Amino acid sequence: MYAIIEESGSQRKVMSGEEFLTDLMADATAGQKITFDKVLVVGEVGGGAKFGQPYVAGAKVSAEVVEPMVQGEKLHIQKFQAKKAWQKKTGHRQRYTKVKVTGITG
Repeated sequence: MYAIIEESGSQRKVMSGEEFLTDLMADATAGQKITFDKVLVVGEVGGGAKFGQPYVAGAKVSAEVVEPMVQGEKLHIQKFQAKKAWQKKTGHRQRYTKVKVTGITG
């Protein structure tokens, strides 16, 4: 079974047992249960699907926090001005929460 959920302003396809990274949840702890109520599509692999307008009524995705904070890859930002002796290099690492889907209903 799979579902397409709306999470942090974007859409994400999730399946039962799958782990994925979501935007950092500041108050999350390991083992905490989470439910995603904004479900756009629920369906069976190789079968039919239910589409919501915009959300499927009564559908939800249950999940559990695996790691409260995970750091993503480092992004390098290079600024440079031609014909001048000016350049600047900075970096950024986004923080995420790792979540595992435990069940899909709907």
